[in-house]
Amino acid sequence: MKSIPYGRQDVNETDIQAVIEVLRSDWLTQGPAVERFEQAVADYCGAGFAVATCNATAALHLACRALELGPGDMLWTSPNSFVASANCALYCGAAVDFVDIDPRTYNMSVEALEDKLALAEKQGRLPKIVVPVHFAGQACDMRAIRALAERYGFRIIEDASHAIGGSYRGERVGSGRYADITVFSFHPVKLITTGEGGMALTNDSGLARRLHRLRSHGISREPEAMRQAPEGLWYYEQIELGFNYRLTDIQAALGLSQLQRLDGFVERRHELARRYDVLLAGLPVIAPWRHPDAHSAFHLYVIRLRLDTISRTRREVFAALREAGIGVNVHYIPIHTQPYYRQLGFMPGAFPQAEKYYAAAITLPLYPQLRAEEQDRVCSALCEAVA
Repeated sequence: MKSIPYGRQDVNETDIQAVIEVLRSDWLTQGPAVERFEQAVADYCGAGFAVATCNATAALHLACRALELGPGDMLWTSPNSFVASANCALYCGAAVDFVDIDPRTYNMSVEALEDKLALAEKQGRLPKIVVPVHFAGQACDMRAIRALAERYGFRIIEDASHAIGGSYRGERVGSGRYADITVFSFHPVKLITTGEGGMALTNDSGLARRLHRLRSHGISREPEAMRQAPEGLWYYEQIELGFNYRLTDIQAALGLSQLQRLDGFVERRHELARRYDVLLAGLPVIAPWRHPDAHSAFHLYVIRLRLDTISRTRREVFAALREAGIGVNVHYIPIHTQPYYRQLGFMPGAFPQAEKYYAAAITLPLYPQLRAEEQDRVCSALCEAVA
């Protein structure tokens, strides 16, 4: 029997034709398709500027650099995320710390953040940047986090890698109302895909210019940014040390085509999530909780096993599902428990809510093409696994 993956891209003939058109054009690397994709995403989200990158990790790194994060600075993020949310600080020579999660949303806890900031202020160790992560597509409580930023003076990078197409308090995620920079991911299992790709959005024109420059080796062709008068139309200057984090026109064409179907993808994910809610009712699991202020993009549908009511461990349930051809996954192993971060001094027990969540979490298959009979099969296998 064919395995059901936990996530899968949806590429149709229109997407394929969009890529073919670029392959037949004069531009393959960074050209007009990238600019069109950037403008389309900015317009969709209601943001002033968008800068496409080769992946979301690169966008996080550029965002940190654009906000002048460096040695002696501190970045705080959620332990319940992929390691990139923390690694971006280390790339800049800065230090990392974490803020425990809310037990219902699995996002950064505002209460834990407020308590940690009050203590850090007394110790003279306030963060320069805080990176809230919109886990599974549901936005963090950004209004409250923004209020704390104004009080304590930190900048905000919104890691919305899971959340394009979602909204918070009636505005699209990425609008920039509450964050200095927002980052999206276009990995194949995300809401829309460019194969690999990412994007940084901001309403600050200065940050946008710096993101553009850092993305392409720190080079500028803008006369106003140069140290001397241009020698000719060919002339450019490297203003600072940058990177080659560019997206190609091939990828941008795919992303632009996919963007036209984003709202439909999100609607379909909500349909499937509601159906899961019904099918799983009565089983010893905790279904995802929806915050009333947020409309999730539903990148992931994560359940938590009620381990105190079943005779199997999470490991045994996971293995049983995999053996039944259900491609479940776990999102995420808390970052602070990774060997690399233990070398930096972090230890298990430091962020108990994240660890408690992780111990019981399983990600079920969720993607637009998931059929009702496949979803029934997932739930039947889960019922048998926890029996």
